[in-house]
Amino acid sequence: MPIKVQNDLPARAILESENIFVMDEKRALSQDIRPLQILILNLMPVKEETELQLLRALSNTPLQVDCTFLMLSTHTSKNTSASHLNKFYVTFSEIEKKKYDGMIITGAPVESLEYEQVNYWNELKMIMEWTKTHVHSTLYICWGAQAGLYYHYGIPKYPREKKLSGIYRHKVLHHKIPLVRGMDDFVMAPHSRYTEVRREDIEKHPELNILAESAEAGVFLLMKKDGSQIFIQGHPEYDRMTLNGEYLRDVGKGLSPEVPCNYYENDNPTERPILSWRTTCNMLYANWLNYYVYQVTPYDLYGTLESV
Repeated sequence: MPIKVQNDLPARAILESENIFVMDEKRALSQDIRPLQILILNLMPVKEETELQLLRALSNTPLQVDCTFLMLSTHTSKNTSASHLNKFYVTFSEIEKKKYDGMIITGAPVESLEYEQVNYWNELKMIMEWTKTHVHSTLYICWGAQAGLYYHYGIPKYPREKKLSGIYRHKVLHHKIPLVRGMDDFVMAPHSRYTEVRREDIEKHPELNILAESAEAGVFLLMKKDGSQIFIQGHPEYDRMTLNGEYLRDVGKGLSPEVPCNYYENDNPTERPILSWRTTCNMLYANWLNYYVYQVTPYDLYGTLESV
């Protein structure tokens, strides 16, 4: 799939080196098609890394996608330069009157805080409410998924006894639902978190469907039945070395972390990590784009009703 990004976004060169078709703005304008408009609220600390991961995940269908990166005006990033943010990101006030085919809200390293203690919680609530009338389908990832479930449904998160870190096997449920179409009975996916939402709380909301879960990692994938909200309590977009970087960071901090589960050959951190979840990631994002974005959004986004 051609990904349309700004010509000098740093992730572009890496994507092109991986033989992913990245289309510049000039060429995109010459084509008589409307690309899907995808808004990405990137809450992760190292934003360039997350940009690359998400653009790679969105690159596996024939659809043309135009990605816009959104930042919060009530939070200052400590790990990404202001010049990068000012050049490649927009604020909510710049796009609040626009409509989008799809949106992604990422995770964030704020699990130890109650939602109301997060310094940008009010702005995030405003954006999540806005998605109901301006986005056809919103994909929430990890802490973003927990925050979305709390805001929209009042579903709480719970602290785990220890950090969940590694690659886990999940049983896929409801194979006839398009989001998991083509997936095997069991799929692998990364998790990296200290908190969780629980099946018993989700089941109190009949409008939600649990689509994949693990005995060790709990609920992995669920969605609102109309497809307008999809929640991933994990990180299928992670690349091969992401958990390795997190593990070494925690070792460096003296936290004595456990070795990520099912990740290194022979559970040996000196070995190269095994990539076992790429198919899961590609299928999940391709199904979302195809069945819940492309197939349901009209050519004219602005000729639709306010409620989507």
